[in-house]
Amino acid sequence: MEFSIIVATSKNNVIGRDGGIPWHLSADLKRFKSLTTGHPIVMGRRTFESIGRPLPGRRNIVITRSTDAIDGCDIVKSVEDLLNDKTLEGNVFIIGGGEIYKQFLPYAKKVYLTEVSTEITDGDTFFPELNPMEWIEVGRESHEADEKNDFNYSFVDYERF
Repeated sequence: MEFSIIVATSKNNVIGRDGGIPWHLSADLKRFKSLTTGHPIVMGRRTFESIGRPLPGRRNIVITRSTDAIDGCDIVKSVEDLLNDKTLEGNVFIIGGGEIYKQFLPYAKKVYLTEVSTEITDGDTFFPELNPMEWIEVGRESHEADEKNDFNYSFVDYERF
């Protein structure tokens, strides 16, 4: 089992505002789908609620203290429970939110980051800073805003040293 983080952040590391994503980037959604389909995805309860349904073609795992079942999802109580899950194999994608990213960053081998070329002044959920002593950029693909993408953006891939 190997953990990868997939995230889109503003220049000031905002990933969310009022329970949603503060931009629309069609290309980022396509990249997310392409990278995560066929792999388990892990999210917190609030991220699941913002999506509103299990994502097809993936094992959906929600970390929550609630005992309520969620149709189409596996529930785990903690990061530790997930780390001890012997049924997980291959690449497991961590898809948010902020606290889940923070808890899994020490275990991640890769980060697939979309840098959104804007600053969000009223964001309320943030992605932690990547320590440059632990991560190396291994790929970058920059794009201009267009009718389907609100802002300039770059797909940036990092690997742990």
